[in-house]
Amino acid sequence: MQSNKLRMAIRATAAAAAVLGVAGQAGAVSFNAGDYEMSVYGYARLNASYDVDSNQALSTRSGSFDGLVNNDDAPDGHFGADAFQSRLGVTTMTPQGVKINVEGDFRGSGGGSLRLRHAYGEYNGVLMGQTWSNFNSFVGNTATLDFDSMPGAAGFQARTAQARYTSGPLSVSLEEPVSSFVTDAANDAQKDALPSLTARLQDSAGGLSYSAAVLAHQVGYDTGTSDESAFGFATFVAAKMALSDMITIQGSLSYTDGANSYLYRSGDNFGAASAYVDPATGDVETISGYGGTLGAGFNLGGGRSVNVGYGLVEVDWDDAEADGVLVADQSETNSAIMANYQWTPVQNVMMGVEYQLLDRENVSGDDGDASRVLFAAQYNF
Repeated sequence: MQSNKLRMAIRATAAAAAVLGVAGQAGAVSFNAGDYEMSVYGYARLNASYDVDSNQALSTRSGSFDGLVNNDDAPDGHFGADAFQSRLGVTTMTPQGVKINVEGDFRGSGGGSLRLRHAYGEYNGVLMGQTWSNFNSFVGNTATLDFDSMPGAAGFQARTAQARYTSGPLSVSLEEPVSSFVTDAANDAQKDALPSLTARLQDSAGGLSYSAAVLAHQVGYDTGTSDESAFGFATFVAAKMALSDMITIQGSLSYTDGANSYLYRSGDNFGAASAYVDPATGDVETISGYGGTLGAGFNLGGGRSVNVGYGLVEVDWDDAEADGVLVADQSETNSAIMANYQWTPVQNVMMGVEYQLLDRENVSGDDGDASRVLFAAQYNF
């Protein structure tokens, strides 16, 4: 009986991650069209934010690390609201057992235009199309109202084009690579010659859910006269544990070397540069980083919950700086504290309020922080 309660707590906390933007189709409207099984799902959502200090709001009112440094004299007290996170998706199951999913939201082009999130087909464990990266897990995530959530979350918290095969808890994929150099000149000549290769294990046992993954890719450039590349990799572990039917703890740890695009929120706002070109030799040199999150969820009953989390990422720029690359304005450390109260007054309706403290320090030592308050109201179907 206790084991069942633990499993239920794990699942309830995972379901709460819907406010993170990883909602499933629990409220889907299902029907049959001939021999096809169809589901239409989504939600309408209002996000509102008040920035106590400098204005750090992105679309969906998520908090940005860009512009956070030396913000003491920035204008303070900024309010904004939008409904760009609202979402619509369709899932089809064919008579032959092929699953097809197409989903979009309205965060495209800075907010307000349709953006493709998922578009893939899946049959017998073989998935092709665009969906969540296989180098990703939500197991260790703490539920936040901020759509972009905390730095240090496990893996590439976004969707990418890929070919994936899944057998039981193990999945492998070839994916569209993501990387960048510190300097614009190297980025202009950047060449992706190979896809990223990933492998992930994700499973649960009793009250514990866990995930671990690795990614390998090539980062390089080709000017026509000079062609250089280096090997980069990333890895993470994530877990969630139910301490009781009311309390869960969760977290993740990540390490990257030459793959900081996969170190979540490690740069100006998302991934930091993965490599630099040595000015003396022209060689591609990789840049390493690490990060992690730790959080807890408290189910108060009656559709009420409290979630508290902390996330941090740090990038090692020492070698690049020693080789004469200008990195003083690069983010060395990004961190965030997020704490929220969520309430479900009726099924398929969620309302919540969240406090955030964002902090950033650059290689130069310049730093800045900002406090924010978020409100969200979400209506699922």
